[in-house]
Amino acid sequence: MANILDIRRRIRSVTNTRQITKAMKMVSAAKLRRAQERALAARPYAQMLTNVLKSLVSRAEIYDPETGEPKHPLLAQRPEHNVLLIVVTGDKGLAGAFNANILKSAMRFLESKSGKNIEIEAIGRKGRDFLRRRFPVAKPRETESPETARTALIGEHVGVLNKVEYRLASELAEQVIERYAKEEIDSVYLVYNEFKSVIAQRLVVEQLLPIAQIGAPEVRQAEGMTQKERERALEAAKGAGVGIRPADTREIDAEAAKFATAPVDYIYEQPAEELFRSLLPKYVSIQIFRAMQESVAAEHAARMTAMDAATNNATDMIDSLTLAMNRARQAKITKEIIEIVSGAAAQ
Repeated sequence: MANILDIRRRIRSVTNTRQITKAMKMVSAAKLRRAQERALAARPYAQMLTNVLKSLVSRAEIYDPETGEPKHPLLAQRPEHNVLLIVVTGDKGLAGAFNANILKSAMRFLESKSGKNIEIEAIGRKGRDFLRRRFPVAKPRETESPETARTALIGEHVGVLNKVEYRLASELAEQVIERYAKEEIDSVYLVYNEFKSVIAQRLVVEQLLPIAQIGAPEVRQAEGMTQKERERALEAAKGAGVGIRPADTREIDAEAAKFATAPVDYIYEQPAEELFRSLLPKYVSIQIFRAMQESVAAEHAARMTAMDAATNNATDMIDSLTLAMNRARQAKITKEIIEIVSGAAAQ
């Protein structure tokens, strides 16, 4: 049986660990609330942009009436030979299986595209480190034939998720759009954790380009939370004061949707086709920006849940060690009493 002094020392150590995990849980809960507010604040712009584009689609000829080919290069669909994959993970650990699940989903996607030339853009330190160990780091190639297919890491963005800025999403979107317009890549996919609320999240692989339909993302793979994961997240949210339901924006969405469906012939300063051509790249930028914001919120939710589980485990361990210490102390006292009684009986 362990020494009483050793058990007490271990109890103090676990108690200190519990204080740290509890503090990390509350910090993650506070960051989660702020991340939710930022994502919600950016939603009206994205919604209105989508509805403006829908309105322009109904008023402009985006397809050639003779050939049926799209006039905008971002709508052009062609056989997939060169694929670009954008993987959004976190910069830090201690978030349970958050990063591991995203990377598993990315690896499944890569397996489904075997035999094709795949280039990867990593957003987040965890994804960058994982992908660096498995694939070579290379520069983007202007042309690539299927016979020389490869999978390579061509770009990394580390330390940008502490404060998500639209500028980064816009710059990344400009690079992607330029390469797609030059036909250097045939399709673009985005892997991230879609966040609605603490108990409503899912891993998705979303097709970013070509754009099939405005306002309707093409989800290629999706994996939701299990019932056990929802229960854990619910318990963590209750103790941290975090809302478990997504914000109700139905009225705002309905008001914004009126712009696209209203039977009004708007007078634009520029031709509708020109407006559509200039606004469509912004639509791609906002999709990347939304994915980054939702991934940050999901990471904080995962870390809050993981730290709540660690705090509960530390409490259980303290109870177990306290019980072991009491038993050891009782055994010591019993042994001393027996020695005293035996010594008295021997006299």
